[in-house]
Amino acid sequence: MTNDSIGTTDSRTLYLVCCAAAPAVRVADGVRAAQAAGWDVCLVLTPYAHRWLENDLPAFRELTGHPVRHQYKLPDEPDVLPPPDAVLVAPATFNTINKWAAGISDTLALGLINEAIGLRLPMVALPCLGAAQAAHPAFHRSVEFLRDAGVTVLLGEAGYAPERGGGVEAFPWTAAVAALAVPSRAKGATGATAVP
Repeated sequence: MTNDSIGTTDSRTLYLVCCAAAPAVRVADGVRAAQAAGWDVCLVLTPYAHRWLENDLPAFRELTGHPVRHQYKLPDEPDVLPPPDAVLVAPATFNTINKWAAGISDTLALGLINEAIGLRLPMVALPCLGAAQAAHPAFHRSVEFLRDAGVTVLLGEAGYAPERGGGVEAFPWTAAVAALAVPSRAKGATGATAVP
């Protein structure tokens, strides 16, 4: 599927990239919220999120209908996921936000979200970090860079503040999915490439 078909098919593919922050244990809630909004969801985990959720992978595969990816495939292995029409990074950690803004692709999750910027796909990031990390100057620079690159980064507007006692059940998956406004055609898009 190329970006020419965004919004014109019944099945739009969303890559839900899940990082290792406390709300990751409720990522199935995010999958269900996206499915309720009409998305075909593919789950991609960072290495530590994979470690946390490894026992749940069969249930996630059944829920999404797709394998759960967490590492790069070998060059001769086939793509097992359809190309994305949009990407949601949630929960997004301090580490992922800063590496993403720096263009570092040392994990599959980072490689996919860096590529998605180049493809100009609709992207939303919902960070989950403490007040001390949120006050770090690198975080603010990274958020500004990602927003300038077209990523919708939800901070206080999503209503989630872990430092104020927002537990994992309060993580606003539905708000993050709702922020994924998919245009009829992404500006300047040239089509999706193979999934690494």
